[in-house]
Amino acid sequence: MSFGREHDLHKRRKGRNLGLGLVLIGFVGIMFGLTVVKVTEGQFAEALAGVSRSE
Repeated sequence: MSFGREHDLHKRRKGRNLGLGLVLIGFVGIMFGLTVVKVTEGQFAEALAGVSRSE
């Protein structure tokens, strides 16, 4: 069973879907980064190293 050639409409949709996927991945990355900074109160390196802050 052989498949026919891909229609031009499918090629355009594939390009749009890829672009939208990259935009969504970027958005998720920004939201994750902002969440990490907010939770660690800007002390990301210390939180990553396991240093606790004494207040």
